[in-house]
Amino acid sequence: MSFYVYVLGSLNKDKFITYVGYTNNLVKRLNLHNVGKGAKFTRGRQWKVLYRERFRTENEAKSREYYIKKNRKFRNFIKKKFG
Repeated sequence: MSFYVYVLGSLNKDKFITYVGYTNNLVKRLNLHNVGKGAKFTRGRQWKVLYRERFRTENEAKSREYYIKKNRKFRNFIKKKFG
């Protein structure tokens, strides 16, 4: 089974915001975010996947998710490149 770390992007009141998460089914997880059943922060917005990485284990994915969430420089790079 594969796990994915992903960065989602959404335009909210002229401000581009991002969200970082991990999952084992990226398509299903994106759909949950877009219908308001994902994380509380993502409700009420339309999201698109800006970036993803694939991992073999859940622990690898969690570790990378944590790193990306804390690394503001990387997230700003993703925002500039894809937003």
